[in-house]
Amino acid sequence: MDQTELKEFLDTKVIQYNNPKFIQSDPIQIPHRFNKKEDIEIAGFLTATIAWGNRKSIINNAHKLMHLLDDSPYDFIINHKASDLDKLAPFVHRTFNGHDCIQFVKSLQHIYTNYNGLESVFAKYAHKDSLQTAISKFKSVFFEVAHLQRTQKHISDPLKNSAAKRINMFLRWMVRQDHAGVDFGIWKSLKPNQLSCPLDVHSGNVARKLGLLKRKQNDAKALSELDKALGSLDPNDPVKYDFALFGLGVFEGF
Repeated sequence: MDQTELKEFLDTKVIQYNNPKFIQSDPIQIPHRFNKKEDIEIAGFLTATIAWGNRKSIINNAHKLMHLLDDSPYDFIINHKASDLDKLAPFVHRTFNGHDCIQFVKSLQHIYTNYNGLESVFAKYAHKDSLQTAISKFKSVFFEVAHLQRTQKHISDPLKNSAAKRINMFLRWMVRQDHAGVDFGIWKSLKPNQLSCPLDVHSGNVARKLGLLKRKQNDAKALSELDKALGSLDPNDPVKYDFALFGLGVFEGF
C-alpha cells in the first residue's frame, strides 16, 4: 500500500486500540489506580521497569509491588525508614529482585528530594525532537546514589544502542496528550513529538511487514528509523501508532 493507504490503515487501528478497553489487559492499568501526579508517575515508572515477559505476570507483580509500597508510592518513596525496606526484599519479577527494588526506592527518593521529581530530570536534558539523550542522562542521575552494579541493567541507555523499550513506553504514558483516556499526558514540560515508539518484538515485526522499518535488530538505530517513518505519518503525535503496531502484533498476529 502507498503512504496514504498506510496512514489510513494505521489511523483506523489506532482508533481500534487507543481506547479505555485497552487498559483492562495492559500494565498501564496500574498507574490508572492513582489520582495524584507523583503516585501516577512512580507507579508508571516501576510498572514499566518490570514490563517484560508474560503480561498477566507483569500486571500481577506490579499490583504486588504497589501493595508493598502501602498503595501510596510517593509517600512511601519520600517518607520510608530503612526498616520499611525489609518487606521489599522477597519481591521478584524475572531478573528484577528485592535488592533491585530497594535500590529503585532509594534512587527515586534521591530524585524527588534533590531534582524535584522524574519529570524535571527528563525535561532538563530533553532535546527539542528527542528524549533519547535525556534517558541516558536520567540513568546517570538515577545511579548517583550508592548502588549495586547489577541494578544498572534495569535502566537502558539509548546512547549504548538500546531501544529502551520500557522507558520509552513509560514516557509515552506520561507525556502523550491522549484524548481517549489511556495515556496520561500529565508531563506538560515535554511534547508528544519528542517521544519515541516503544520498540519490541511485536511492534518491530509489524513495522517491518508494513515497510516502516528495514533494520533487523531492535536497537537504537532501528528506533531512530522507525521514529522517522512514524513522524512522516503524524509529526505531532507519532507514537500514537504504537497502539496500532502493538495491537496488530499481539491481538491480531499480523
